[in-house]
Amino acid sequence: MKTALIFIQVAMLIVLSPLVSGIIRKIKNNIRMRKGAGIFQPYYNLAKLFAKEEVVSDTTSWIFRAAPFVVLASSVCALSLVPVFSPALSFSNMGDFLSLIFILALGRFFIALAGLDAGSAFGGMGSSREMFISTFVEPVALLSIFAVSLNAGSTNLASVSAPAVLRLSSIIAALSLFIVTIAETSRIPVDNRETHLELTMIHEAMVLEYSGRPLALIELASHIKQILFFSLIAAVVIPWGDFALKMAAIIIAVSLIEVSVAKMRLFRAVDFLSFAFVLSIMAVIVSAAGY
Repeated sequence: MKTALIFIQVAMLIVLSPLVSGIIRKIKNNIRMRKGAGIFQPYYNLAKLFAKEEVVSDTTSWIFRAAPFVVLASSVCALSLVPVFSPALSFSNMGDFLSLIFILALGRFFIALAGLDAGSAFGGMGSSREMFISTFVEPVALLSIFAVSLNAGSTNLASVSAPAVLRLSSIIAALSLFIVTIAETSRIPVDNRETHLELTMIHEAMVLEYSGRPLALIELASHIKQILFFSLIAAVVIPWGDFALKMAAIIIAVSLIEVSVAKMRLFRAVDFLSFAFVLSIMAVIVSAAGY
């Protein structure tokens, strides 16, 4: 019964993940006083991509074809480790937060390889930038979740999310993980998923050679990764208060940031992520002090 409920939770989050992207885009359009597309536009985009014919370069290897499936599978596996609606509803007994970070790193590794495998200048540039950003993002994500795991005395995500107690270390860890979430989901000011300007692309540069169903799988994986990080903050790092309200607050915060600031230059993003690293170190120290 528990296993069935976990599968239902994961399936529900996968179905809802494009809706989160649609709501963020709608809020941004409303703030800018534009009509824009509806909140269901990401679903229409996915349906259109699944129906399109795939075009693949003759110079690519099996890595290029396998990468979309690895990226999607790693996102779904990582999502199954996160207890969203209840501490009992996850497969966290099969892996702790370290497993979650490494599973996501596997997907990042393959999509970076696929960017290089295509042999295009943009793909290589995007892969190089993605690996550069990941050297800052992954340590911050590890330290942020480690800080809240110190409060629970366990690295198991279900144990970390079980005590509904708000601590100072959890708030600091949530701030640092929120900055990481902006970088991991390719959002302004670190990246801009809505542009194809070669000087600013990071994630989009790696997937320029994809089309049709493989591109749809990569887009779906990015929606899943986004709701995964939002859920990590709302259900694990701050396991206090109403989950829906926390998710709404995160969605509104992301939307406001995207319409308020411009995209940073790549090397300025390092300062932004370094600030998150300092916050994560501070969260560990405060947590070790018992707050």
